[in-house]
Amino acid sequence: MKIWKKKGFNYIFLALLTVIVLYFSLKDDFNNIVNELLHINVLWILYAFLLMFGYWFFRSLVLKRYTSRFKKGARFLNSFQLTMRTQFFNAVTPFATGGQPYQIYYLSKEDIKVSSSTSIIMQNFIVYQIALVSLGVMAVIANKILHFYPKVALLGRLVTIGFIANTLVVIIMFLVAFNRKINEWLVKLGIWFLTKIHVVKDKEKKEKEWSDFANSFHDGAVQLLKNRGDFLYGIGMNFIALISLYLIPLTILYATGGNDFNALEAIVTSAYVMLLGSFVPMPGGTGGLEYGFIAFYGNFLSGSQLTAIMLLWRFVTYYLGIILGAIALNVKRVKQ
Repeated sequence: MKIWKKKGFNYIFLALLTVIVLYFSLKDDFNNIVNELLHINVLWILYAFLLMFGYWFFRSLVLKRYTSRFKKGARFLNSFQLTMRTQFFNAVTPFATGGQPYQIYYLSKEDIKVSSSTSIIMQNFIVYQIALVSLGVMAVIANKILHFYPKVALLGRLVTIGFIANTLVVIIMFLVAFNRKINEWLVKLGIWFLTKIHVVKDKEKKEKEWSDFANSFHDGAVQLLKNRGDFLYGIGMNFIALISLYLIPLTILYATGGNDFNALEAIVTSAYVMLLGSFVPMPGGTGGLEYGFIAFYGNFLSGSQLTAIMLLWRFVTYYLGIILGAIALNVKRVKQ
């Protein structure tokens, strides 16, 4: 009952956020925005869908490869199904915190030990973060050279904060992964703090749970680096997945008949938008991502066309995942 109440609150909150975003997006130029949406080229929107499926496809390839090390006969369709379900849980929880616990639960139901499931998910997370930060570095360098965004100094600082936050995640991740002493120290520090603010009641039990999780994370990271082929494969596939995601605004631009920016500008701008949205504490970065999109792509576009493209982009990259993820949750696992 408590779980349902918590999920119900998340859904209501997400719906409310969506309504607020739509209101502020449409209120000043409703007729022109609707006119833009009614006259889009559907073929280019289909290309946007294909790019989004490409993102999920390449991420599923990595998940399948890592799962195969712990389960013989692991199937791509199961990995793809899990990827789609993860889209749903990530979308309805702040900072996308719901996806990884569900992935561990799903894999444990596939007769993979919880420790091994944790290792798979942590390895998957490590290579994704490395690819994300690498693209962020390239985007920052490209903007320094080409000066795409001279008008958004404040947003540039916010993006820098997002970039630093993601980089720190990678650094902390590696410290935790490869140093057991730091593991133990962070676990004890975290439990001590949570005990002091009365979040944790059973200190010893939680300390053991966290230690087991940290040890699984450590073991998974060590295994990942021992197998350089899997490590580089994971980074490469996630890199391609993110490029697919970052090109979606370009296809939507073409759908509206525009040609105001090119592929490089789309990739760099999308990387900036994602870095900005990465520290917005709302489900799906709602509010922050829309604001970032308008601000950064506003260097190339304006008016109803910009808003229409933003709304279509948000549907393809966010709400489509919620819809398909919800459908995937009601489809039985593919039999091994």
